[in-house]
Amino acid sequence: MFSYRHAFHAGNHADVLKHTVLIAALQHLIEKDAALTVLDTHAGAGLYRLDGDCARTSGEATHGVARLFAPAVPALAPALQSYVELVRAFNHPGDTPRVYPGSPFIVQRLLRAHDRLKLFELHPTDLRSLAGNVAQLEAGRQLAVLHEDGFAGVRKFLPPPARRALVLCDPSYEIKSDYGKVLDFATDALARFATGAYAFWYPIIPRPEAHGLPRRLRTLANQAGRGWLHATLTVKSSRITASADGEVRRPGLPASGMFLINPPFTLKAALQAALPQMVQLLAQDRHAAHTLESSGG
Repeated sequence: MFSYRHAFHAGNHADVLKHTVLIAALQHLIEKDAALTVLDTHAGAGLYRLDGDCARTSGEATHGVARLFAPAVPALAPALQSYVELVRAFNHPGDTPRVYPGSPFIVQRLLRAHDRLKLFELHPTDLRSLAGNVAQLEAGRQLAVLHEDGFAGVRKFLPPPARRALVLCDPSYEIKSDYGKVLDFATDALARFATGAYAFWYPIIPRPEAHGLPRRLRTLANQAGRGWLHATLTVKSSRITASADGEVRRPGLPASGMFLINPPFTLKAALQAALPQMVQLLAQDRHAAHTLESSGG
């Protein structure tokens, strides 16, 4: 149950997509004066060392966020530029990133004093790291770390006092039951608080549950009469190949998606500019591509 560690994957292409979407959504939501509550169902450790053993073992960040810091990178779309600037804020100017901020630190950096952030984490090692990292912020009542199952724990905060919330739901999906839990959570959350903004990250892998999840979320949103947006980023083929000596080569995560219910109305235009650049800069083979759909066409 606790085998997944995001430290091996921090700053990869999926994080670039997820955190670009998260930042663009938050930038819109905090334009209103009323307090915003952000709920993160699977917070992880909060901060990650890209020069540490885990990140060096996988090398995924070198094909992800590091490419956006390369010297020859062209002018970036506003949403991608905001992402790069936020990551840069956790590192020395001019350096390739050595520290990568996870969702908790990205959100906290953008929130205002009267906003609130609730972080849920069950993994014992990541929980200790998260608590230690968060303690450095001295955020006081703005931020709470909860040793709870995020699928269940988030529900008691819906609806929030000011009736404005963004929920990020991004489990590891290391077990198949996570797909069903996401759908159950989305159904319950919409029943409790229909006008909240909900962002669901998922991996696009050769598994029926992975391909079925966005379709079922879209059906749920349509049945509830809520708007939705679905963005995907593919960086390479998902085919499993074999070498001449018969060794099987698995490609690693080839693609991921973000599905939002009640997305900010500004998000689609932001991603229309950013997604083609993600494909250009993060492509690992000729199969790189993106999609962008919404209930507005």
